Amino acid sequence: MNAVLVIGALISGLGTVLLVNLVGSGDYLIRHLTSRSLGSLPPGYAASKRGFQVYALVVLAIGLVFLGVGLSASAVISGLALLGVGLVAFAFSSVLAIRGEIATYREPRP
Repeated sequence: MNAVLVIGALISGLGTVLLVNLVGSGDYLIRHLTSRSLGSLPPGYAASKRGFQVYALVVLAIGLVFLGVGLSASAVISGLALLGVGLVAFAFSSVLAIRGEIATYREPRP
């Protein structure tokens, strides 16, 4: 089995688990990781439920890109189609994440 396919499957699986909040994994990460301050930086967009889902979609899209690259070695058309879907999903979710981070930054802080 192609190592790139395995990496893509693992990253896609992780993104899916976080996106659907399987067994409370997304809530756990929000509580214990993304809602904490990073030095002088306050928690950002990923500390919200919607923001976390957008970032989970970014992870899933990265996994789809890896799956597309790995699959294109044996099934060119299917692999390129999956690669295209992954790249479009990555671009779309990245724009959503950037917009969310900007909106969070502009919110007044207590």
